[in-house]
Amino acid sequence: MYQDLLLATDGSDAARRATDHAVELASQLDATLHVLSVSEDGPQAERQQDQLRNDPEDEAARAAEEAADAAGRDGVAVTTDIRHGVPQEQIVDFAETNAVDMIVVGTAGRSGLDHLISGSVAEEIVRNAPVPVVTVREQS
Repeated sequence: MYQDLLLATDGSDAARRATDHAVELASQLDATLHVLSVSEDGPQAERQQDQLRNDPEDEAARAAEEAADAAGRDGVAVTTDIRHGVPQEQIVDFAETNAVDMIVVGTAGRSGLDHLISGSVAEEIVRNAPVPVVTVREQS
């Protein structure tokens, strides 16, 4: 039933935990892991760059490569893709236009004012995804 899993990653701690989970799941299911990282455009991307982050394109490529390497070490079949735009929109679009059975994504578990201001990428994915979504919370 689950032969093609989509892992959305941005290289964050939450995404690394999601990567571990997705690789283990893909291994157990003998599934292909499709790794997607989004080079973010828009106001949130500018705010992140202001926080001394590197070039979004380089970060997206690095995050995808790290996840693919982890999958490869466990013998999991893996593909990678880099997209540009709003992460939650690109992730849902990928799931809609490719034959994936499940999405795995990390979440930082923000709440309160921070959540209201920035929203939650994982929450938007859960609301709009055409397939089941597994969220993996960042370790607290």
